[in-house]
Amino acid sequence: MHILVVGLNYRTAPVEVRERFTFAGQELPKALEMLKRTTSVMECVIIATCNRTELYAVVDRHVLCGHYIRHFMEQWFGVPRETFTKYLYMYEDEAAIRHLFRVACGLDSMILGETQILGQVRDAFLLAQREGATGTLFNMLFRQAITVGKRAHTETSIGENAVSVSYAAVELGKRIFGGFGGKTALVIGAGKMGELTAKHLNASGIKRVLVANRTYERAVEFAARLGGEPIGLAGAAERLAEADVVISSTGSREYVLTKAQVEQAMRLRPSRPLFLIDIAVPRDLDPAIADIPNVFLYDIDDLEGIVESNLEQRRREAVKIEAMIGEELAHFLNWYRTLGVVPLIRALQEKAARIHEETMTSLFNKLPDLTEHERRVIRKMTKRIVNQLMHDPILRIKEMAADRKAGEAMDLFVKLFALEEEIRNLKKETEAKEAEARTDKRSDATEQVRKAAGGLAAVTP
Repeated sequence: MHILVVGLNYRTAPVEVRERFTFAGQELPKALEMLKRTTSVMECVIIATCNRTELYAVVDRHVLCGHYIRHFMEQWFGVPRETFTKYLYMYEDEAAIRHLFRVACGLDSMILGETQILGQVRDAFLLAQREGATGTLFNMLFRQAITVGKRAHTETSIGENAVSVSYAAVELGKRIFGGFGGKTALVIGAGKMGELTAKHLNASGIKRVLVANRTYERAVEFAARLGGEPIGLAGAAERLAEADVVISSTGSREYVLTKAQVEQAMRLRPSRPLFLIDIAVPRDLDPAIADIPNVFLYDIDDLEGIVESNLEQRRREAVKIEAMIGEELAHFLNWYRTLGVVPLIRALQEKAARIHEETMTSLFNKLPDLTEHERRVIRKMTKRIVNQLMHDPILRIKEMAADRKAGEAMDLFVKLFALEEEIRNLKKETEAKEAEARTDKRSDATEQVRKAAGGLAAVTP
């Protein structure tokens, strides 16, 4: 078996390509079912976000499986493969596992170290698990990916420093005010950056938002999205005394606020600090405003300097996480390599247990006068002998499972201990359980259809 990931993301494909390869939430169960039926695919998980679409699969052969998965994408999205193949990346086995771990830790994100992707990985796995698209390998792999993602954010400080201009502005304001509870923000200009910063402020507890814009209708639209109050651009200076935070992002060639206007506002609120964020180019706010006592002015260069400093800190933390991923990868690969010997070990243990039980039955029939205590002692001591005899062979076959000739070693193990019958019985048992599970799933589906039909009958005239 092999682990494979095929995908595209913000690095490999522009947004006009990525938007053609998105899954609506309600479509994912059907997409998982179709991907699971794809030739060679045994397990699958789909991670779909605004910045990436990735198809993870356990396949029984890797030579042509990339071709089959691309064919699935072509069919599902209705896009000829020759138009999107150049945007795809594909990783196999160890590289695929490492990629998943990096994604879960936020190391492959547009914003280094962001935490949202971990929840998206978890949700993608849980959905695939509910839909019956995962099995032994992916149940272990994705749980471990989620674990390493949590470790990355609890054992390092990668997510603690702001790495976007809008977020950095809000974090600066928190340092000045100690929080935004009960504060008022004045947003001048209804551009994207100003709106994003205002949304961060809203999420941080800003009580009230005033929106000033040259076009009043645009101010009304912007304010409606934020639950704020629209005002005309000329009213910004008049309402300045009410604000604790000012975000300015217009296309004006002149200063929107001058030093004199801010001084006038501060006379009306002498004991309250004023935090101004100028994210316009050219600048909206007179640089001389920074000389006014109790006024804190930051422009785009100040914020980008903070962002770059914080990014450097995140890069240092990322190095620690890469080492952490290396450890987790080694643990998973060790488990993965020994996975093939589990049925052999179980077969040996079951054969040994059967022989031991048959021997105890024969012995106790020949020695009927043994007390219950004597029987327990004999059973315990002989069981210990059996376990000690099996210990070294089991240990050796686990070690040999990591060798490139593991298949030959396992075949020899089966022959040496004559486990052919036990292996056949285990295989039949597994197949019977899988068939029972499929039957139960079909029964559940039939019952759902029956209930739905009953419901329709109840409302049909």
